Amino acid sequence: EVFTLVDQAVEAAKRNTGTARQASFINACLRRFLRERKQLVEAANRDPVAQWNHPRWWINRLKQDHPSRWQAILRANNLQAPMTLRVNSRKATQQQYLATLAAAGIGAVPVGRQGVVLDKARAVHELPGFDSGVVSVQDAAAQMAAQLLLGGLDLQTSQTNRLQVLDACAAPGGKTAHLLELADCDVTALDIDAQRCARIHETLARLKLQAQVVAADAARPDLWWNGILFDAILLDAPCTASGIVRRHPDVRWLRRETDIAQLAGVQARLLQKLWPLVKPGGRLLYCTCSVFRAEGDIQIQTFLAHNTDAVLRPSPGHLMPQTGANNDAVPDNPEGDHDGFFYALLEKSAA
Repeated sequence: EVFTLVDQAVEAAKRNTGTARQASFINACLRRFLRERKQLVEAANRDPVAQWNHPRWWINRLKQDHPSRWQAILRANNLQAPMTLRVNSRKATQQQYLATLAAAGIGAVPVGRQGVVLDKARAVHELPGFDSGVVSVQDAAAQMAAQLLLGGLDLQTSQTNRLQVLDACAAPGGKTAHLLELADCDVTALDIDAQRCARIHETLARLKLQAQVVAADAARPDLWWNGILFDAILLDAPCTASGIVRRHPDVRWLRRETDIAQLAGVQARLLQKLWPLVKPGGRLLYCTCSVFRAEGDIQIQTFLAHNTDAVLRPSPGHLMPQTGANNDAVPDNPEGDHDGFFYALLEKSAA
């Protein structure tokens, strides 16, 4: 059977004008592989890059950052991510939407407070209520952002005294929308890319929600801030995206190790520039979709050392990519299926 596959591959090469001249070379390579397959496979399996399908520097960084978890993280990265939805609490409960899916013959299980994990990925137009804003596509880890930021704040505000909230790196608008689904507040959704701001508008339009969308650099508040302090700031900072490899497999090969320090510098600058915009007693939620400590707890410990008016409130910290059925589940992760993330909730000491 394997020889038949080789013959078919060579014939296909001959028929293609771009590879016809290399057909003999292809034939020789494939037949040599068949002769030496056992030794070649054993050699490949001894190489961590081949074994884990990640760059060597990435593997070494995970060993350093998560010595007891690195293998579980790499295994999770090589699995296919599920399709997870967020139920709009203004329009349905989690259980109501699960019943709607069941009636439509779509298998799903609950995750978190408002999440639903589908049995398989589907086109959004096949999802009941998607076009009318009943659900949005959002991973379970990302769904924690709005809940963490707003939890503990007084949401019973009047029209003249509404919560002032900033989503500092908002595109494509999923977390902005979640904030507005959970609370009646004035949200400023900021993103440095004007084209990506258009995505925020599209997201809000489908959900029939309103926010002030601004195309500006969050690290330059002198160019966009009106001087009114915020009750809450969500800083979903630019990062290596090392926690969402299972959704974007090319990330691991496109990144360089030097990107970590470069992006950590961007994150530190954003924290430094946005912290003065938080009112006393207010809070800032720092998050990244990264599992590297330089973009997570090391970043926050450095910030706390230089800002004595900042208090770290109970936060998930580093969440590792995993599935609920994964035998290598990380003990301090919440149950269920989610991407890798980092969360740190900072509260400003009252004046």
